[in-house]
Formats: sequence, C-alpha cells, structure tokens
Amino acid sequence: MPTLNSIDVSLQRLLEQVGPHVVLGIPLGIGKPNVWVNALYRYIADRPDHSLRIITALSLQRPQAHSDLEQRFLKPFAERVFEDYPDLDYVRDLQAGQLPKNVEICEFFFKTADYLHNDCAQQNYICSNYTHVARDMMNFGVNVLAQEIAVREEEGRRRYSLSCNPDVSLDLRDMLIEHGLRHRVIMVGVINQQMPFMLNDAEVEAEHFDMIVDAAEASHALFAPPNMKVSLADYSIGLYASTLVHDGGTLQIGIGSLGDAIAHALILRERHNLSYKAMVSDLPAASLPLHAELDVFQHGLYGCSEMFVNGFIRLHQAGILRRRVYPDLGLQQLLNAGLLTETLTPALWPLLREHGLLPRRLQDEHLAWLQRFGILDEAWRLDRDRLQHPTQSLDNDLDQERTRQGLGEHVTGRCLRGGFFMHGGFFIGPRDFYKTLRALSEEERAGICMGRISFINQLYGQEALARAQRRQARFINTTMMVTLLGAAVSDGLDDGRLVSGVGGQYNFVAMAHELADARSILLVRATRETEHGPASNIVWNYGHTTIPRHLRDIVITEYGIADLRGRPDHHVIERLICISDSRFQFDLIEQAKSAGKLRADWTLPSWAQNNLPETLYARLQPWHQRGDLPDFPFGCDFTADELHIIHALTQLKNSVSHPLDLIKTLVQSTFRSEPVPERYLERMQLDHPRTLKQRLIRQLFSGNL
Repeated sequence: MPTLNSIDVSLQRLLEQVGPHVVLGIPLGIGKPNVWVNALYRYIADRPDHSLRIITALSLQRPQAHSDLEQRFLKPFAERVFEDYPDLDYVRDLQAGQLPKNVEICEFFFKTADYLHNDCAQQNYICSNYTHVARDMMNFGVNVLAQEIAVREEEGRRRYSLSCNPDVSLDLRDMLIEHGLRHRVIMVGVINQQMPFMLNDAEVEAEHFDMIVDAAEASHALFAPPNMKVSLADYSIGLYASTLVHDGGTLQIGIGSLGDAIAHALILRERHNLSYKAMVSDLPAASLPLHAELDVFQHGLYGCSEMFVNGFIRLHQAGILRRRVYPDLGLQQLLNAGLLTETLTPALWPLLREHGLLPRRLQDEHLAWLQRFGILDEAWRLDRDRLQHPTQSLDNDLDQERTRQGLGEHVTGRCLRGGFFMHGGFFIGPRDFYKTLRALSEEERAGICMGRISFINQLYGQEALARAQRRQARFINTTMMVTLLGAAVSDGLDDGRLVSGVGGQYNFVAMAHELADARSILLVRATRETEHGPASNIVWNYGHTTIPRHLRDIVITEYGIADLRGRPDHHVIERLICISDSRFQFDLIEQAKSAGKLRADWTLPSWAQNNLPETLYARLQPWHQRGDLPDFPFGCDFTADELHIIHALTQLKNSVSHPLDLIKTLVQSTFRSEPVPERYLERMQLDHPRTLKQRLIRQLFSGNL
C-alpha cells in the first residue's frame, strides 16, 4: 500500500491501474477529497479519449451570490467562514451547464433546491435509499472509491480514520469481498489534517486502502454551513416534538433550524424545567400528547442518526445524550432489564453465569470479551487452569466461591467500557462543531461510533441487537408537505423534479413501525411563502410522495401534534386540518367533504380555529424577549451588523418582486433624515459609490435599513 506525497503522481498511478475510463465513487457531504477530485476531473476533461462518471451525493459549494448586492455581502462572509474550502470544479461546471461531454455526474441526494432548474442534474439523478448506495455503486461498475481521511501519529506509527464517512466505504468493501471483486476497485484515502479523527468502526488499517495520498494541498477547511436563525414557528415545532422524546430512549434529528429547535427545547427541559413547562403550557393543550414527556432526564438519551449534527454535541454537553449502548446483545439485554448497571459489583459474576454470557471455565475469547468491556483489566492472563493477575492467582472456575470473591474484589468500583452514546453515519455542521470534535477527550471520542449506514438506518442483519439498543426510539425528520391522508412529500415535486433526495427518511419511518415502542415524527411548517403569497403545506393531495400514507405516524406543525398511526382516514384528515394554518382550513375541509372522506356535518373544533402566525407570536414572543428562545441558540457566524444587513437585503429582495414598493423605498431613502451608519456602507463596499448603478444600489440598501 503506497503513500504518495503528490496528487499528480497518485493520478498517474491510478490511471495506470484502471485505464482511461474511471467510474468514481465518493462519499456524500464533507468526505469528498475535493482537491484530489478536482485534479482528476481536470485531467480527464482535457482528454476526449478518457471518461469520468462520478457517483456521489450532497456536493457542497460555498454560497453563490445572484446579484451585485448579494456578492458584496457574501464575499467577505464566505472568506471568513469557509476559509480555504475548495469548491468542486464539477459542480461549478454542472451548474453553469458546461460539463465536458466525457464527464457524467450522478447524485442520489441534492443540496436542497440547488438543481431544480438544471436538466442535466435532474436527468442523472439516482433515486435510491441511502442503504442501497453501496450496492448501486457496485452495479454501476465503480472502479475507484476515494475519500478524505484523518490520520494520527503515535510513537512512529500512523493510524487512519474514515472520519465522517465510513458508511459507503465499509459496506462496499464487504460487498466486493463477498462477490470476489475486491481487486476491481481501487480504494484511495486522501489525508486532510482538518478532519476529526474518529475511533471505533471509523478507524481502519492502512491495508484498507490501495493508495494513500498525503499531499499538503489536500488539507483544507471543512465545509461549515453557518447556524441559521430559529424562528418562533420552528421553536413551536421543536417544543411540541420535545414532549414526545422519552427519557432513556433513542433520538434521531437532522440539520437546520428545526433540528436546533428540538435540541434547544430538550436542553430547556433539562436545565430550565420550570420555564420549559410554562412554555409548553402556553401551547394549545389539545395539541399535546396525553402522556407528554416534560420532566428532566434521569436516564438520558442515545443518539442513532445517519446525520450526526451539532445538536447532538450540544445535547451531550448538556448531559442529556449519555445513555450508552453496547455492541453485545447479552450485555445490552441485562442493562435494559435493570439487572446490570454500568457501575460493576461482585453480583456481576453469578449474573453473567446465570444468563449464559460466560461458561464455568474461561477460554481466551471469554477473557478477551471481559477485557474489551472493561470488566477485567489487561493484566489478567489465562495460565492453564489458573486466572493470573500481578496481584492474585485464582482457579479458573467461576462457580468456585473463592474465585468469585477474588474477581468480585477486582470489579468493585469499575465501570463498563466500550459503550456508545452516539451512532452516526456522517457529520456536517458549523465551524465550532468540527472544533469540538477535534478537541474531544479520548473518553468522549470513544463514545461516538461513526459507522455503516446499513447498521444505523435499518434493522436487517443485526435485528436483535438493534432492537435492544433502540428503545423508545423517536425518529424525527422534516418534510415539505403532508397530504390530508397522511402521505409525506419530502424530496421532489409532482412534475418529477427532485429537490433533494430520499436519503434515509424512508428507512427510519419504516423502522419506527417495526420497533414496538418507536415512533416516526415528521415535522412540517404549516405554510410556505410563494410569489403569490402564503401557501399551505398541508394539502388535500399531491402528485408525488416520499412516505406513503400507509406509513403515516406522527406529524407536527407549529400549531400542534397529529397522531395518525392506525387511525381511520376521517380521523387522519380531521387531525391534520386541526394543525394546519387557519387561512386554509375551510378549503381543506371542503375538499375532503367533496371527496366523501369527511362527514358533511363535521366542524372544526374551537381550539383549532385560530392557527395564525400572530397568535403563535403572541404565545412565544415573551419567551423570546426573555432570552429563553434566542434566534441562534447554538451560536452565530454572522456579526450583529451582518444580521442587520441580512434583514435589509431580505426586505430589498421582497421589494424587487413588487416594483411599486421598490420605488417607494427609493423615494423614502432619498429624503430620510437619520444617517445610515457608515460601517454598514463600508461592509457592503458602498461607502464610495462611483457609478450611477452603485449610487442607486446604495439608496435602495439604505432605504431598507
């Protein structure tokens, strides 16, 4: 396994082995070795007799400006926040419609809405569950798999980690070996010194790769989307969702403001319980579950989520994400039953014997098992019929009283080790999230297992263990729209265009129905803004669905919770109408009645007749003013001035759609009495306008401040 210090040399070696036609698999998100991929892309693009097909997902680029004014704001911000993160050349050309004829890009998950109007990307989209991607890559004939990796130097030895993306690499390698095709794929690891080193399943031997590239130019800042503002509607959804999270249970959440809202609500529940309960009481009681979970966490939570996001780290720091699960069915079952605790006592030995976890006489594999989980320390050895330790020598007979007494003294006060409070498939988050991961203590790092999507997103292959670990699971995902019959629209439009992708959502929803005490929770904002004004996200019907109606479970909007599982259609319709925006309830009722799915005499209950933004604002704004519901609960990459400027730019963007408002703004800014703070104009490079266009932009910008 060669380690190469030159990207050019690595490409030369690669093409010597695979030939001129490359089918490249690269991970989704930040696991892509951008610099290496760009070099390969440019090399092949210049050679018509070569070809390149890339199979990947979530190709991340710095935010792009769409106007001169946006560029003035974005350029300094992107330089500060994204630092030296290199954009992907193939994405730039794909977005510009300039992909070379010998290059094809196939993605199974788009960055949300980036390719709605890109025919090439839409035509090459792969509709696949995340759990099937390794299989699909193999069927596509992938001959190169490349990803960024982390490295550690210890006592002259190098250790390697797949870091944030062990998922496809591990699964694909196993499939290839199973089918006798391992030789067909060249596995390339490209070292990025900024990648956090993750342990457990993510750590691999050098032999995992066919080639390791250790070039200085391959190390760069990780893509770090800034935390976005959490609106009061988001907080309402987050508060509702938090009342469904079971103490001692399992949690999945996603990225973005809704994920942050849930995490912050759970932290309020733990650290400011009285205020939390008061906030929840301000929400309509009829929308809360009968047995709402409002108390602090006695047992903590375990995270099991394909996306490991900033919210999970915040929950861990708050002492909530602390329930550890163990990669051993017997141990996990004893823990679940309360027969065993993580703090060990002499009663452990008869317990392990009684439940068949250990034989009467230990073999080497049993001693290794005891040492793996921290029950015995590494100094114990088996010597014929004796258990030897520097401090004592015992008969190798666990049913002998003296042996049990000696081992009991040894374990007293010891704690189980090897448990995980978090299973994740990949991670992505703001800059301080990566900084936190790099600075984890070894104990905390060992508690996070970045691993296979095939393990995290489904039960197949490890069902007994997964069921034991995933107690009281709450799989919380977001969706764009929900039909009145309970189907969810999460990834595409009814004209066939894809907004994002299925990812793992279908798997988590289906898994929730297979686990006896789990629930699938879909979050949807009640309305969205369109060029024609607000539109309802609760709709009668839609020509595309991601989650079919027969998998309907729990839906949450800012106006409440609708429990749909196992309910007849008319109950589903009634409950969804009750949590929809009141401006659209009449039309929804009429549509359902016209289709014969709702009784003609059904009327909307009084408690659901005032589902309006202003009502929500009145309930939660006092908590926002107190600081309990901050705009950015987990920090902000924007300065205070930039937040003010963003507000002005948003107002201006809205005005562009209404010419009369634009003229009004221009006139008002001309005659405004108070001066615009000079620092705002300097930040937007408008302090010394040179052209008529720049002067007009300055006037419009000033008017919206």
